[in-house]
Amino acid sequence: MRKIKKKKKLYSPDPKFHDVLVTRFVNHLMKNGKKNTAYRIFYNAMEKIDLIKQKEEKSSLEIWKEGLKNSMPNVEVRSRRMGGTNIQIPVLISSNNKMTRAIKLLIKCAVMRKEKSMANKLAYEIFDAFKERGETIKRKENLHKMAEANKAFSHFRF
Repeated sequence: MRKIKKKKKLYSPDPKFHDVLVTRFVNHLMKNGKKNTAYRIFYNAMEKIDLIKQKEEKSSLEIWKEGLKNSMPNVEVRSRRMGGTNIQIPVLISSNNKMTRAIKLLIKCAVMRKEKSMANKLAYEIFDAFKERGETIKRKENLHKMAEANKAFSHFRF
């Protein structure tokens, strides 16, 4: 049997920035189908980023996009059972999957922060990712280190 190719999901642009990537991010941020709440959290985070940035000439949306780009992993490790042991095999990630991983990682690390509201947590995590520091970047680098350590097994991928 051959694998069925997944259809690419089409997203409509968001109401404020008219960007498809924002809608995609908000869909990952959304819980229990509350899309308006997710949009409110995202837009409040963008306003908070406008207040946080000191001497940056970029807009909050550009800071968010660059923070996402900085948190995109290039490789991941997949487990494979070989001869009674599990081997971590490094595998390159497709560009669409990179973006999804970055979005999920950014949201997960934002939830773990200690600020008051989710908008503040998200704003500070996005700004930290933009400045290439924080938990998101740390996790991305750990993933890259693990792939680097197991690159001897890279010939097992198929």
